[in-house]
Amino acid sequence: MLVSIVIPVFNRSEQILRAVRSVLAQRGRHSPWRGLEVLVVDDGSTEGIPTALREIRDPRVRILRHDQNQGVSAARNTGLTVAQGEYLALLDSDDWWLPEKLATHLAYHEAGGWRISQTDEIWIRRGRRVNPMVKHAKPEGWFFEDALKLCLISPSCVLFDRRFWEEVGPFDPALPACEDYDLWLRTLIRHPVGFCPEKLVHKTGGHPDQLSRKIIGLDLFRIQALVKLLRTQVLSSLQRLATIRELRAKARVYISGCLKHDKPEEAERIKLWLSPWLESPAC
Repeated sequence: MLVSIVIPVFNRSEQILRAVRSVLAQRGRHSPWRGLEVLVVDDGSTEGIPTALREIRDPRVRILRHDQNQGVSAARNTGLTVAQGEYLALLDSDDWWLPEKLATHLAYHEAGGWRISQTDEIWIRRGRRVNPMVKHAKPEGWFFEDALKLCLISPSCVLFDRRFWEEVGPFDPALPACEDYDLWLRTLIRHPVGFCPEKLVHKTGGHPDQLSRKIIGLDLFRIQALVKLLRTQVLSSLQRLATIRELRAKARVYISGCLKHDKPEEAERIKLWLSPWLESPAC
């Protein structure tokens, strides 16, 4: 059995070494684990990612390169398109796995017959371990309505099979952020998501090049994902009502922020764009 791990990277030469090494250090079923394919997708980096990885001489590692930066969605899609594994996993370049992650996760995943599942994680912020808030607790099963409010699936923690990806993917390159929020909502109208409660991933945050810190107004992209969901997906009546409620809530927050920061034109643009849902009868 082959497991393909896709790691997108843009100008993180030091972090990518840690991420790749953490995958190559997996143990459990085999020691060392031979059934691995590690696909590093260099998304147009200006730093020398191949040079940084030169010291890793392992045939299980392949480097794919975009000539220009296309964003994390395109990078993940590139890796997943060429991946050969029966199972597919993701890892962000600033995160890393514990050595037993893959063996423990696969055992849980296969025992439950899941199409997609995730593990728990350890949060690291500015170099220190922190505890997530109660609202960030990861559920198991069908939790579409909870996932509308905030992203409850971590890319670095997921494992899924090839048929799942062919059915639900790809990531949307039109979304510069919240692309995972979009994909997980499309997931949860089709499949339950398993949760292995062991903390097997280190998830970092708070550093200057983190996408959520570089992009202002992330709710705009969540709104875009919700509109896309309403326009393109087959939703039950309850799912549609829940989506419209959450779209209205996020729109109110975003419009209020626009007015607070003296951007009335943007507020009016959003009101006009969302008028079919904002002006429809109350849910």
